[in-house]
Amino acid sequence: MSEFQLDINGKLVKVEAPAEEPLLSVLRNRLDLTGSKYGCGEGQCGACTVLLDGRPTRSCLTPISAAAGARIVTIEGLAVGGKLSAVQQAFLEEGALQCGYCTSGMIVAATALLRNNPRPSNDQIAEAMNGNICRCGTYLRILEAIKRASHRSVLGGSQ
Repeated sequence: MSEFQLDINGKLVKVEAPAEEPLLSVLRNRLDLTGSKYGCGEGQCGACTVLLDGRPTRSCLTPISAAAGARIVTIEGLAVGGKLSAVQQAFLEEGALQCGYCTSGMIVAATALLRNNPRPSNDQIAEAMNGNICRCGTYLRILEAIKRASHRSVLGGSQ
């Protein structure tokens, strides 16, 4: 066991964990941040996506030792003061979820996309979201939600 200092959603926290323990496990089991989901455990589905220094990252594959010192943002960190981010709000408005299991990873990945490209084309959205799997098949609503969020003047939240 080692002690790691993490910057999660703008707060510094210390956690003891084995260096190779996945960030997802630390978030869910040690810090009670359960918004990021365990999907495939192989980095293929995107349910566990978090932002690591602004980049969408599969937390199921990222050892805690690699995340220490980075700025980590989870789905819980996107809303600020009880107000949903533009992407979160757009997902709600477009009904871009069904079972909701993939939603946090989709929203986090979409947030990263819009920070880097505020007005993406449909092809750019599809490319950026490739690898985030929705088993319910709500891809068209997800696309519409991302387009809706891209048309908002300000992306809310600590993105």
